[in-house]
Amino acid sequence: MSHPEIVSRERWRAAREELLRKEEAVRRAHEALGQERRRLPMVEVDAEYVFEGGDGKATLLDLFEGRAQLVVHHFMFAPEWEAGCRCCSAFLDQVGHLAHLRSRNTAFAAVSRAPFTRILPFKARMGWVVPWYSSSHGDFNLDFGATVESGQGQGEGQGQDRGQDRGQDRGQDQGLVERPGISCFLRDHDWVFHTYSVFDDGLDGLGTLAGLLDLTALGRSPAGSDRLRLHDEYDH
Repeated sequence: MSHPEIVSRERWRAAREELLRKEEAVRRAHEALGQERRRLPMVEVDAEYVFEGGDGKATLLDLFEGRAQLVVHHFMFAPEWEAGCRCCSAFLDQVGHLAHLRSRNTAFAAVSRAPFTRILPFKARMGWVVPWYSSSHGDFNLDFGATVESGQGQGEGQGQDRGQDRGQDRGQDQGLVERPGISCFLRDHDWVFHTYSVFDDGLDGLGTLAGLLDLTALGRSPAGSDRLRLHDEYDH
């Protein structure tokens, strides 16, 4: 990989200003896309999903922890694997402290098909404290496109599936393939609605507070850096 060209400070400023105009156009397009995403219709989740976590059985409603929104990380961890996906692990490393999401009325949880008895030691090995649930006894992953049949090529919420080859390399049970993804949900009292999903390469650049909130129906509201606190200073 070659190094950039060496130029004078004046030429660098001119080139930077030209690039800055393009970056600003991309930023405005990104904001417009986010507004369009928040206007997407939503669908009620009427299936009774049951997960297994650190406190035993939990429903999808329980994963909200009483908050208005829920971001689910579809973490690739098939039932027969000894460890979780490396790419998903790197993604989860970026998420950071959940106090910032929770202060914006948004819960976060990882969900995998591996049994909780395999998730727990891997979670401890990685030093994560985020809520992580097993969906091994239900169809949650299948229903939301995080697990697809081998060769299917796509799942709900995203087009071409470029993550299948990675899953097949790890070995799959019953011809099923795992997909990395994010699904967002909104709660209205006891009603739960699915608002958005993204998979595979669509996760590139996500993981930050702003990146995750931009995927949700409520976005970054309430906006403004004045809402940020040190993570131990929020009034929970």
